[in-house]
Amino acid sequence: MKVFTHDDFLSVYAGDPAASPGRIEAILKAVRGEVEIEQALPAAEEDILAVHTRSGVESVEREGVYKIAALAAGAAIQTALSGLKEPSFGLIRPPGHHASADYHWGFCYFNNMAIALEHLRSKNHIKTAHILDFDLHYGDGTVNILGSKDYVSIHNPDESDRRQYLIEVGARLASVKVDIIGVSAGFDNHIDDWGQVLHTEDYQEMGGMVRSTCRKLGIGCFGLLEGGYNHRVLGQNVLAFLRGLQGL
Repeated sequence: MKVFTHDDFLSVYAGDPAASPGRIEAILKAVRGEVEIEQALPAAEEDILAVHTRSGVESVEREGVYKIAALAAGAAIQTALSGLKEPSFGLIRPPGHHASADYHWGFCYFNNMAIALEHLRSKNHIKTAHILDFDLHYGDGTVNILGSKDYVSIHNPDESDRRQYLIEVGARLASVKVDIIGVSAGFDNHIDDWGQVLHTEDYQEMGGMVRSTCRKLGIGCFGLLEGGYNHRVLGQNVLAFLRGLQGL
């Protein structure tokens, strides 16, 4: 399984929890030896501007985070392209699902998922897509950008009961008929993180659900890192999800 990342993601580019030291390192420690690490490349400006307004991009530039945000967006595109052939994961930051076309908040600058899917569609790799966003927080930016487009469906599970949460995810996946599934993979709904709902094995179960759906439909899938802030459990949660995507 390919994981797209870069040493620059180890840098502390801001003062928010998504940019805190040790976060990416915790994930790398957990997944090394089980995945194939691929070098991330920055997104072309045309891919960013296909999703974000010029004024939105300029606001990111003013904050001094354009380079790292473009690198995350580029890695997202690479991950999505790889996902057409095999389950792949973008070990990236800044996250993206709170970034709208012309403004950003919530530790996000560019919407990595939207940029990746718009790239796939513009290059005629896909006609339809489904997004599972299991981050604790509602992916408002992704909905703002893609929610009105008829080629993509978006699911933000909102159950507070662990078992009902998994039932909701499974039921929604069973109903989709698309060309690719993208997962906005935030791990902050873990029992030992902010949300305090899901267990580590639940991320493996959801990964397995995505895999089973893709095998049934004959399509690809990919995941992009969003939230997850307890470094003590984050690596194992990501590893569990990746194992599920691989059918392990």
